[in-house]
Amino acid sequence: MGYFYLFLLVLFSWSCHGLQTYQTQLLLQIRKHLEYPSQLQILDNYNGDLCNLSAMSNLTISCQDNFVTEFKIRGNKVANVSDFNGYAIPGKTLSKTFSIDSLVTTLTRLTSLKVLSLVSLGIWGPLPDKIHRLYSLEFLDLSSNFMFGSIPSQISRMVKLQTLTLDGNYFNDTIPNTLDSLSNLSVLSFRGNRLKGQFPSSICRISSLTDVAMCHNKLSGKLPDLSSLTRLRVLDVRENRLDSELPVMPQGLVTALLAKNLFSGEIPAQFGVLSHLQHLDLSFNQLSGTPPSALFDLPSISYLNLASNVLSGSLPEHLTCGSKLGFVDISNNKLVGDLPSCLDNKSDKRVVKYGGNCLSTDGQQQHQGLYCKEANTRRSGRKTAVLVAIIVVSVLLLMLLAFGILILFQRCRPRRTFETHIRQKVVQDNPTTGVSSEVLANARFISEVAKLGTQGTPICRLFSMEELEEATNNFDSSMFMGEGFTGKLYKGRLESGTYVVIRSLTLQKKYSIQNLKVRLDFLSKLHHPHLVGLLGHCIAGGVQDDSGASKVFLVYDYVPNGNYRMHLSETCPEKVLKWSDRLAILIDVAKAVHFLHTGVIPGVYNNRLKTDNILLDEHRLAKLSDYGMFIIMEENEKLEAKGESLKSSQRKTLEDDIYNFGFILLESLVGPIVSGKGETFLLNEMPGWPKENCGSDGVDHLLTGVVIHRSINYWQMHMSRTIISAIA
Repeated sequence: MGYFYLFLLVLFSWSCHGLQTYQTQLLLQIRKHLEYPSQLQILDNYNGDLCNLSAMSNLTISCQDNFVTEFKIRGNKVANVSDFNGYAIPGKTLSKTFSIDSLVTTLTRLTSLKVLSLVSLGIWGPLPDKIHRLYSLEFLDLSSNFMFGSIPSQISRMVKLQTLTLDGNYFNDTIPNTLDSLSNLSVLSFRGNRLKGQFPSSICRISSLTDVAMCHNKLSGKLPDLSSLTRLRVLDVRENRLDSELPVMPQGLVTALLAKNLFSGEIPAQFGVLSHLQHLDLSFNQLSGTPPSALFDLPSISYLNLASNVLSGSLPEHLTCGSKLGFVDISNNKLVGDLPSCLDNKSDKRVVKYGGNCLSTDGQQQHQGLYCKEANTRRSGRKTAVLVAIIVVSVLLLMLLAFGILILFQRCRPRRTFETHIRQKVVQDNPTTGVSSEVLANARFISEVAKLGTQGTPICRLFSMEELEEATNNFDSSMFMGEGFTGKLYKGRLESGTYVVIRSLTLQKKYSIQNLKVRLDFLSKLHHPHLVGLLGHCIAGGVQDDSGASKVFLVYDYVPNGNYRMHLSETCPEKVLKWSDRLAILIDVAKAVHFLHTGVIPGVYNNRLKTDNILLDEHRLAKLSDYGMFIIMEENEKLEAKGESLKSSQRKTLEDDIYNFGFILLESLVGPIVSGKGETFLLNEMPGWPKENCGSDGVDHLLTGVVIHRSINYWQMHMSRTIISAIA
């Protein structure tokens, strides 16, 4: 009997080894199909289990029960060719012997694959129908490649898909109208292709959708009624050729980007009751009539762009603007009359553009009244013509009806009467979100924040003091991690087993509890893959709205692999990062900084950028900490006390971030000594460095020579700004 069990054990071990070997062979075949990208060079001399391979910034392989479930690779062959004609391009695409059909065939043999991301690898050719054989996929991203032709209709058979992203390719056919079978789909993105035809009506039947992005294509015709998509938060159809009237939108919509199309007619009054709408862009269309007054007073609206249409008439004198409205553009229309007082705001809290109209104001350049009068006259003439046409048609119909009834009575033949059903559009006002009017002028969500902050992301959790004391063993010294400018740090473990970092922060000013909660709730909504996530907080000093608070505990995700600075130090050679790893981390930080600067209006600046505040997780992915502290650390009050305007202070803190990013770039080249001496180090020590100490990677050519104050500033500011904008 013992020999039998021994035989079973050997058989089981052999089968597991066989599965691992088979999966490994498939990955090696995929590497061959992709023509041995540098990101997969690690497979050359790797003899271990690939399922235990540590994730990197450009390669992730995950397994479950010895089966590959996740395969993500990001290359450097960006699809930015304007005249791609469907053939291989040396240096841009894979070679002319590449077969996308063979690649997909090999991928389908990874039967447990749930996540597949092949980005910027130079893959070219039509996407094969057999892609549907990846039936277990939940996430598919083939962005920034050279795929063309039609999106295969068989893709609608991948019923487990939750995210489908084909951005930045060259698909040039119509979108299949069978996508409604993807009942679990939440994100659908076909940005930056050459897709034509109509917007598929089947998309309106995917009730699980939260994001739809079809911008930068050649779609035409009608944009259908989207009101059935109750979970939709982001709609982006910019730069197409859609030429219908604007449809009814879902009540929960947060971001609507409809610019640079051919939309006509008036802006529907229904847009004025979208209580969650934060970002609306209708610019560069052919919209007419007077914009609904309610648009300007939506409870959440922060960005409203109606520029370059043919809007006419006059805005109400007592127009009300929402408290969060930070940007309004009604320029280059044909509006007349006085500019409402809420749009004539001289402060820096609201940017208003109204030039190119016929408004009675001495501000931005306006046209003569005749320019806009013709438009209003034509509009009145059209209304009169339409009214006359309606009356004539109604009279004719009545005459025909009377004539028909007379004939029917004469023939004594019963007929059914026709009932006329008049549909009434019932618009229900959603209650306001309950956000206090004390919300910061700097906390107006647009774009990425709207997208990331509304896809099921919970609001900031309120921890009790007892929970934090239990997590840190009453803030025991063994849990103490250090103390910085923004308070003491403790490591903790929640009841769920999750490790967290708790920051004890003493405020210089006592806020009302409601005010502080608004500020903290704003911080908690800044979600990005390269930001340390704020999980919640605990406010010490009371729970009533009228009480004051001087101390707060912030609970963050725990990032286990130390900070970037310690990985630059030569005192720990085994931890020093390679140049490729440093570059990947700099790219991650640039993306985080770009998000903070452009994801909100105005951006989140003064983020204390330095190598100590760049944390690395177990996969060496960079996460920025200490961001946004100025929101609750009195930075704004200090600047106002110095007499600086909000705009000038924002520009100064923006330049601080860019300047500090320049020091991070420099430390990545020469080591962490710079952070201790700052600009004094640059001026006094760098010019005297011997050339032989600068390394052999071209660093000596960058740092030697004449290093003076202005050139240092220019290099840091210019290069940092360029890298942050270009990479992110």
